[in-house]
Amino acid sequence: MRAFRTMLKVELKLSLRGMDMFIFSICLPLVVLAVVAMLYGTRPAFAGAPYTFVEHSFPALATISICAGGVMGLPLVVSDYRSRGILRRFRVTPVSPALILLVQVVIYALYALGSLFTLWAVAVLVLGLQLHGSIPLFLLSYLLVMATMFCIGVLVGGVAANSKSAGIFTSILYFPMLLFSGATLPYEVLPAAAQKIADLLPLTQGIKLLKAALLGLPIKEVWISILVMVVLIVACAVLAIRLFRWE
Repeated sequence: MRAFRTMLKVELKLSLRGMDMFIFSICLPLVVLAVVAMLYGTRPAFAGAPYTFVEHSFPALATISICAGGVMGLPLVVSDYRSRGILRRFRVTPVSPALILLVQVVIYALYALGSLFTLWAVAVLVLGLQLHGSIPLFLLSYLLVMATMFCIGVLVGGVAANSKSAGIFTSILYFPMLLFSGATLPYEVLPAAAQKIADLLPLTQGIKLLKAALLGLPIKEVWISILVMVVLIVACAVLAIRLFRWE
């Protein structure tokens, strides 16, 4: 436990010093929220909707940090530590390489949760965000989405040969999900053909689940989303364990 706390403290300081995750996890969602508020204000999401456009968009904005940490940050750090021999050197010390992975997962989870509560506070205090569904259900859904993205990230980081190849893989995953899953551009404004393609992205399914939880929509409408994410978690976890390379 002492080793975990020490490594967490050091790695968190290094991460904050780099500022990348602070910008993309904490600042970017707030900027997008501000843009949405300026464009749509407190107008209904659509004619007759009982919730505003901001409330409708909030679940999607809350996933930006998850996507940045799980799909971009985590794989790059893991692959970089492997290519630099850090994981290999730790194998001959009392600190296991698995502890390094756990520390990184905790760091990106802290970023995601910090982003969620910061975004929530601003949306409630400044924009009058109202919860139409269940807070516990929303938080459980958020953790499920986080677990899905992190499992994908660990798998990518575990099989990528080096940081360069990891960067290619993460870019292929990160930018389409950020742009077309609804995290930045509203899913509903996409053409029907683009929506069908976006439905193949795991983050799209996660956003649908979060919207159902926040807006009080019937969960039975998103059972496919839940199933998709559970299957992805199991599949990516199994593959990551079997294919992960420490050196």
